[in-house]
Amino acid sequence: MAEPEKTDSGSRYEDIHFVDSTKAVWNYSLFTEEDIRNFQAGTHYSLYHLFGSRPVTVLDTEGYYFAVWAPNATTVSVKGNFNDWNNDTHPLYVRLDRSGIWEGFIPHMKKGEVYKYCIQGFEGKSQDKGDPFAWFWERRPATASITWELNYQWNDKNWLDNRKQHNALNAPWSVYEVHLASWMRPDRNNEESYNSYAVIRERLVPYVKEMGFTHVELMPVMEHPFDGSWGYQGTGYFAPTSRFGDPQGFMDLVNALHQEGIGVILDWVPSHFPYDSHGLYMFDGTHTYEYADMRKGFHPDWNSYIFNYRRGEVKSFLISSARYWFDKYHIDGIRVDAVSSMLKLNYSRSTGQWEPNEHGGDGNLEAIAFIKDLNETIFRDFPDVQTIAEEATDWPGVSRPTFDDGLGFGMKWMMGWMHDTLDYFKLDPVYREYHQDQFTFSMMYYYDENFMLPLSHDEVVHGKSPMLYKMPGDDWQKFANLRLLYAYMFTHPGGKLLFMGNEFGQTSEWNYKSELDWFLLQYDSHKLLKECVKDLNHLLRNEPALYENQFNIYGFEWVDLNHRAESVIAYRRKGKDPENDLLVILNMTPVVRRDWKIQVSGKEKWKEVFNSDDKKYWGTGDVYNPDVISSPIDEKEKTFELTVHLPPLGAVVFK
Repeated sequence: MAEPEKTDSGSRYEDIHFVDSTKAVWNYSLFTEEDIRNFQAGTHYSLYHLFGSRPVTVLDTEGYYFAVWAPNATTVSVKGNFNDWNNDTHPLYVRLDRSGIWEGFIPHMKKGEVYKYCIQGFEGKSQDKGDPFAWFWERRPATASITWELNYQWNDKNWLDNRKQHNALNAPWSVYEVHLASWMRPDRNNEESYNSYAVIRERLVPYVKEMGFTHVELMPVMEHPFDGSWGYQGTGYFAPTSRFGDPQGFMDLVNALHQEGIGVILDWVPSHFPYDSHGLYMFDGTHTYEYADMRKGFHPDWNSYIFNYRRGEVKSFLISSARYWFDKYHIDGIRVDAVSSMLKLNYSRSTGQWEPNEHGGDGNLEAIAFIKDLNETIFRDFPDVQTIAEEATDWPGVSRPTFDDGLGFGMKWMMGWMHDTLDYFKLDPVYREYHQDQFTFSMMYYYDENFMLPLSHDEVVHGKSPMLYKMPGDDWQKFANLRLLYAYMFTHPGGKLLFMGNEFGQTSEWNYKSELDWFLLQYDSHKLLKECVKDLNHLLRNEPALYENQFNIYGFEWVDLNHRAESVIAYRRKGKDPENDLLVILNMTPVVRRDWKIQVSGKEKWKEVFNSDDKKYWGTGDVYNPDVISSPIDEKEKTFELTVHLPPLGAVVFK
């Protein structure tokens, strides 16, 4: 049979093969020689256009094209309900260029067919694997991939056209971290019950809008087999989980958030993957995706496997995955999980369990190069988004550009601030005067990175207690302390991140099997704490001094650190216009301090714009500042003494 002409898209045909007259597999390819070179070199960042299963028309025949990388396989076939899970009926054809890619076209294949690859691999071992590039998977515990299409009519053009101003470093960042399954369930006591993407959209979007958060961060939505991993042990790097519906359902959720002016950040995990038999581990009978040397390839903390960042094909796979979510799902950022574990060869390893790099150091040079390429690619192709690192060491330049010898992230989680702040607030107020340096230490190194302040899911699990019960004292003091903590967080420079439930004072640790304790909102203490967080969000968004200079030295100034015994701390937040400056005073003890004197410069007249002790937040409402008395100290130098009243365990913001 003569070779057909090439299609307009540049796709080409090899010889056409027929298994028999009814179950034909045609050897058909979408790859060009340049695709293969870039794939192997680790520089092909849109592999989702080539690998996996996708609908195509060949010789006027509709069907699905399949392509999978299995370099050490001896045979590969596609199996599923459509061929009664027969290992031999629909073989794929290995390319002759030694790329290790197996491919083929199955005519008449329909959307929605479940399938796996039967891979005969090293030493004759046969195993059934899901598709690493699948767009859709069966709902767990089933493990097959599903043929699908990504057609969708987006209605978020206005957001995309203007999101640069929302995702910029000089914009307000208040992120609501969400675990979709346990935010709200149809049956709170049934871990097998999930709301659909449609129901989540109907409930989550207006809630986030009402609360004033600028972004949501979704704990991993990529397909994963085990709920207890919270999504951080993934098998589907190109598929939103089917627990809540199909890919278009997730697109609807992103679209709806964008229409309400809310950005979407996805947790993304390029650091490790699980050993589930249908996943990436030992994909073709050998260490295909992971390092073969288990000193580099096995993660002792999470009992999982580490990607081989040296291998070009793996690097292309991972960066294509990150890029895919920006391209196909219009997301606004990724928060890259466990960056510390990627950077260090000796991470969680003792002497003898790791081998130094070629320079004798402990850095994983291949992972470092991968991270830099990842960030350069994302910011090149999507300049109005952000990448955020979860990195807990003192590794330099995590959020500095790669041309300045940095890793190239836009922001980094400020883990030191989180630990120091929580340790301070856990103290009985009587002891806080002795720990002021710990509380203020964050500003000593704040300008080293572009920091986001995280009060994340990790702080309310595994016996760490919910945020409310970290606070000392009786119920009133616990709530007052928590309002004070949140006011400090929202007026400290940097982005903010608050895990779901923190906003209303969840009284139990987060449990992925259940849902948030929404019933608590019947009580004023919890309902009004939620109002406090809501108002802090709006204060952040409405006061340029809180965000315009949040990552540079012009945005913050200590005003008073000289009252340790009273545990009163004051600082100034400064925007581009001095008229917008804010004065923040924190009273860290339950002692009311009336007629408190403080010296300020610049402006004579100030007014109270936020008071965490307000009755509308379940505070006493007894200590406030309807008028601020101002006395000149030096009119020429424009210095003044203010006389203000400080509520117990309270934060007051003046403008």
